[in-house]
Amino acid sequence: MTTKTIFVAFAKEDEASRNLFTGQRVHPRSPFEFTDMSVKEPYRTEWKQRVRTRIRRSDGVIALISSSTPRATGQLWELSCAVSEDKPLLGIWLSDTYRVKPAEMGAAPCRTWTWEAVADFIDTV
Repeated sequence: MTTKTIFVAFAKEDEASRNLFTGQRVHPRSPFEFTDMSVKEPYRTEWKQRVRTRIRRSDGVIALISSSTPRATGQLWELSCAVSEDKPLLGIWLSDTYRVKPAEMGAAPCRTWTWEAVADFIDTV
């Protein structure tokens, strides 16, 4: 199985969900492998340049979408950057009760958080 490089965009309020999400890649029954390129440090002057570089180096971008996303200016910028860099992009709903796709994602789809949905995306990048 080839390991893909995936940038994970998430709101800082969703860090626990991001940790669960990225932890899936090491589960022995996981149908996918990826290297996490998400950014964990706070917003700084050179932040956008570093993020754009990581997104360019990634095979694709997965956005973890929650009710925190509309206020997550960093995550929204990452999504805009992924679209402008023409990277494959997939939104993953973190909740069954919140399903508002950010406009910054453009035509990219959002899916329910399942191993199959993630694996299908990773297999196509």
